[in-house]
Amino acid sequence: MLEKYACIPEKTRGRIYPEKPTPYRNEFERDRDRIIHSNSFKRLQYKTQVFVNHEGDHYRNRLTHSIEASSIARSLCKALNLSDDLAEGVALAHDLGHSPFGHAGEEALNECMKDYGGFSHNAHSFKILTYLENKYAAYNGLNLTWEVLEGIIKHNGPLAPKDFSRYIVDYDAIHNLDLTKYSSAEAQIASLSDDIAYITHDLEDSIGAEIITYKDLEEIELLAEYIHRIRNDYKDIDKARLIYEVARKLTHHLIDSLLSQTRDNIKKYQIGTESDIRDLGRPLVEFTENTVNEVKLIKELLFKKVYKHHRVVAVTLQCQNIVKSLFKLYAENINLLPFSWRQMIKDDVNNSEMSIIADYIAGMTDRYAIKQYQSFYNLKFANADL
Repeated sequence: MLEKYACIPEKTRGRIYPEKPTPYRNEFERDRDRIIHSNSFKRLQYKTQVFVNHEGDHYRNRLTHSIEASSIARSLCKALNLSDDLAEGVALAHDLGHSPFGHAGEEALNECMKDYGGFSHNAHSFKILTYLENKYAAYNGLNLTWEVLEGIIKHNGPLAPKDFSRYIVDYDAIHNLDLTKYSSAEAQIASLSDDIAYITHDLEDSIGAEIITYKDLEEIELLAEYIHRIRNDYKDIDKARLIYEVARKLTHHLIDSLLSQTRDNIKKYQIGTESDIRDLGRPLVEFTENTVNEVKLIKELLFKKVYKHHRVVAVTLQCQNIVKSLFKLYAENINLLPFSWRQMIKDDVNNSEMSIIADYIAGMTDRYAIKQYQSFYNLKFANADL
């Protein structure tokens, strides 16, 4: 039985286009299924997490990351008697708006859009779910419940006025998402499950790619303790298997910390209703203070020794060049866009041509972006006399 401050599917604030309920799924399960069947979700398998798709079969991509984050979110909600269906849906959808080549691509696209409102993958995820997906005859988007959309748009917390794009403002005017308030406990869990998933699997993938070593991990006391304990318990463990044990212990530690602190917060702030969480003025779901510091150290290690590693930086620059070149190409030659996207520009009352170009590029997979770049910049004609 769910807690009284959980988001109850039967009490959802509804969809922008009312629909009859289905007899075999609650409303949040229905949303989860729509997300899984969306074209944007399918494309995540060919979008970079850290290592570009062609570098190996065992590195995470955006799809596997989203699945891992949703698994953690579901487990946390079950432990806290919250709506795991809601948290799972938010976690599965949180990265739909990522451009090709991970954060490198996002940074490049944001730079291209600096004079047109910038680009954010969170805001783009929201736009995909509410407009760009076109699988239904009755409406654009997936027509998800208020609670799932709230969790997506507030993935990093309440929005400040500077984060209000024209699209978000227009949507909020007809489907008020309480943008300046905190999201549900389930959405907050999905957000931190994202952190748990990516810091553990980025460590794992980086060891596998030989970007960092166990000596690097041992610079952090918590990880050094894990490594020492595992090697003591399993004398002959090989290096390849060791990182899986480290990642597993780290995941359990982060989950235990989040559950402990969140339970304390529920008691401390006397949370009794769903509204109490949104009106709290601070996050309800969080790690203990010690764990916050540990997570900070791990993120600093990843940033310094993984994301800024010369091998990663070299690929990053190549990928950013692809995104910037494609943006410039389409901006100067709008007729190179597919007909449906040109029609969107023609029909758009706000004349947001550059925004639609960014939407188109953001929807590309790594391999499609590379293919488009090569087709325009590495042209080879069969007959040189043409």
